[in-house]
Amino acid sequence: MPHMTDEEYDALDEYYTKNPPEIDLTDDSNFVKDSPKVVVVDDFSIKWLLIKAIETQKSTIEIIHELIQKEIATTH
Repeated sequence: MPHMTDEEYDALDEYYTKNPPEIDLTDDSNFVKDSPKVVVVDDFSIKWLLIKAIETQKSTIEIIHELIQKEIATTH
């Protein structure tokens, strides 16, 4: 994943400042409505996620979801 330039960071910051995501707490399946989901991940994490996806035959989204669920379960 290429690193973002200062201009790209500024543009992303400006976009989300002017267009904050609408959060719908009543819908468990789609936490943020009508908003692009942007996650910046380092190269190591990308490689780890892809390896896990291949090993488990799951999507990277499913793996991230499972990691978050495990974290929530251990903190409550």
